[in-house]
Amino acid sequence: MIQRSAEKKLLETLSFFPVVGIVGPRQVGKTTLAKKLQTIIDKESLYIDLENPRDLARLSDPVLFFETHADKCILIDEIQLMPELFSIIRPMVDMNRIPGRFIILGSASPILIRKSSESLAGRIAYFELSGLNFTEVRKINQNKLWMRGGFPDAFLAPNSDLWKQWQENFIKTYIERDLPLLGLNIGTKLLRNLWTMIAHSHGSVINYTNISKSLEMSSTSIKKYIDFFESAFLFRQLQPYHTNIKKRVVKSPKVFIRDSGVLHSLLNIDSDFDLEGHPIKGNSWEGYVIEQILQHAGSNYQAFFYRTHQGAELDLILTKSLRPVFAIEIKYSSSPKLTKGNLISFEDIQAEHNFIITPDSEDYLISRTTRVCSLSEFLKTQK
Repeated sequence: MIQRSAEKKLLETLSFFPVVGIVGPRQVGKTTLAKKLQTIIDKESLYIDLENPRDLARLSDPVLFFETHADKCILIDEIQLMPELFSIIRPMVDMNRIPGRFIILGSASPILIRKSSESLAGRIAYFELSGLNFTEVRKINQNKLWMRGGFPDAFLAPNSDLWKQWQENFIKTYIERDLPLLGLNIGTKLLRNLWTMIAHSHGSVINYTNISKSLEMSSTSIKKYIDFFESAFLFRQLQPYHTNIKKRVVKSPKVFIRDSGVLHSLLNIDSDFDLEGHPIKGNSWEGYVIEQILQHAGSNYQAFFYRTHQGAELDLILTKSLRPVFAIEIKYSSSPKLTKGNLISFEDIQAEHNFIITPDSEDYLISRTTRVCSLSEFLKTQK
């Protein structure tokens, strides 16, 4: 079993908050991590799976059940299936406010977030669990993580054929079952087509008009569905960064499929060889690096990209308190070069640190203010 870097932080959070929510997409490892926490925390615990009819029966009278087990840590899996539990958990916590009373697991949806924020404000701490990250699998194979993505079962599949089969089943199940359960009720064929179109434009500034014409849907509906996928941790929208200088900047977000393995599966990229010759390679690498950096950074920074209508561009801007700290260009090259657009962008942004991140470059200064390094070296600067 791969040690998850979230474990230590979760234990710390459990020692203070009465309710801890672990959210993320299905199959990302929430249940595995929660069950491991059961063996570590200094308290008897109970695990309830709301997809299990037997466990559902145990919660036929949830108030009585929670009162009977008031001395235990109760883990509730797939809580989005019973959002009414949030309003019941609140008085239970208020009557006996002790740390680590409940651990709730769920695939996030707008309904889940709204219900919990209304009922458990000040009582719950949310923790987002993403796929396996660079620091967790560093000793295994970095390129394998990029190719296969971070879902544990996909990453650890014994061979490429089983990885491909896992990805196909994951996408099919998510589209046909999980997304409707989360409240997205549109046709499965339309959903699949939308995912595939987003995959082809992965890492590009979204063009709602083109997508809406192709799918014969309104731009408003496309925006709504993309927002929904983002709330379920499947997509990431990177918003444009606006400086105080008087330049026309792009106003639409870039959209990424967060897991590189899902992206590759949607595009029928089955091997490193396929990826090497595919036009999405550069954007795939960009999305992978952005995801690794943002997982590592947590909530310490706000993330943007920068692009002007004149062609100046940077892939990632990390700000803190509106102040640009890192300006980053991501290149799939062992000998990157600064373009005129990069130079203009670095000058426009005036960040504290400028970086070009490549797959495996040595660490060196390409200019007086800009450093070239690998992803692993950059992550060391975030410690």
